Amino acid sequence: MPYSHWTIDAVFVVTVALIWFMLAYQSALFFLGHLYYRRTRQGARKSPELADAELPCISVLVPCHNEASVIAHTIRALQKLDYPAEKLEFLIINDGSTDDTAEIVRGFGADQQLRLLEVPRPVSARGKASALNFALPEARYPVLAIYDADNLPESGALRPLASQLARNPRLAAAVGMYRAWNRHRALLTRFLNIEGIGFQWIIQAGRWMLMRLTMLPGTNYVVHKAVVEQLGGWDEQALTEDSELTVRIYQAGYHIQLVPASVSWEQEPERLGNWFRQRRRWVRGFNYVMQKHAAGLLHARPRRIALEILSSHLLYYFFFLAIVVSDLLFFLCLSGLISINVPGPYSLVWVLAYATFVLQLIIALSCEKGEDSAANILLTLVMYLTYCQLWIPVVAAAFCDDFIVHREIRWAKTERYQVGSV
Repeated sequence: MPYSHWTIDAVFVVTVALIWFMLAYQSALFFLGHLYYRRTRQGARKSPELADAELPCISVLVPCHNEASVIAHTIRALQKLDYPAEKLEFLIINDGSTDDTAEIVRGFGADQQLRLLEVPRPVSARGKASALNFALPEARYPVLAIYDADNLPESGALRPLASQLARNPRLAAAVGMYRAWNRHRALLTRFLNIEGIGFQWIIQAGRWMLMRLTMLPGTNYVVHKAVVEQLGGWDEQALTEDSELTVRIYQAGYHIQLVPASVSWEQEPERLGNWFRQRRRWVRGFNYVMQKHAAGLLHARPRRIALEILSSHLLYYFFFLAIVVSDLLFFLCLSGLISINVPGPYSLVWVLAYATFVLQLIIALSCEKGEDSAANILLTLVMYLTYCQLWIPVVAAAFCDDFIVHREIRWAKTERYQVGSV
């Protein structure tokens, strides 16, 4: 006879309530994000980008550690940017590479806009934040643009970011979109492509519309150099230096805006092991941010920004814990070991939750030309039961690293692949 107890019923109700709370909140962000999509399309026609004379001068920073397979392609993409040449410089930061990265960069020596910065060996290979801090005093211009070494920004990527930053004095930074150029190379990268589009058009765009909050990505953004210097540079202890800097920017009273007209193409992990290590690093980075800033955020203003930053980081644990518990209860009930005595149409509730998840992603895909294909829709239908469940061991491993075994924080670069067409 299946075991039943009121505590099982209570855990079940709390789990369902938490999952639906998060789905309802994400649904609100979804509608606001789609509204932002429509507004940005209309606004592009009404608010043209600034003329060349009005654009700020920009120092483009590209941290590199063993990037021989990609850096030449990235430099060529940067050279094609539609931006006044006299207002640009490219600082390629060789951070302790042991391959041919430096030699490849020197091959572009005829380009007067480009400088190779060599991080001294004793302080090299300490992570992206350290490389960026090394380059900060070397940057000649008042605006910084950050690109990862595997990025291929579109020719029009920089101008809309700079235009938005120049127009709005409350902005510390402007953020573009990132897309996966290797999205067709593996089943995993197809899932990551869908995940990235959904995150940007639902979470990033929705949060900007709701409370003027946008998180810095690791790449394709511009930021005022004076703001970075005011805040003491990038935190070299943070595994996700972008999210950590985001918190300090908002604590200082500035905003960060998403600018969808700016697009850069990046590599996504093509093997599950590489994906696991990258995402595990991300979660550990969020853990660090929470530990460093949680107390200060409770007193930050505006309060809604503080609450959103806290909730977005706690999402990893509360939401995924609810998913794990609901999965466990489902299988125990299915096996006949327990029974839940809570009246209600819970099969219908589960179907509606799944349909909400799928519908949001499909509409988000429609925001990007060609992405709402039959193949992507099919992948979206199976994504929750496959790819999304992989996040559970990632979060569990990161929690164990930081709060149980207290594993040392070490920077680990994501593997690069030979560049192909987008």
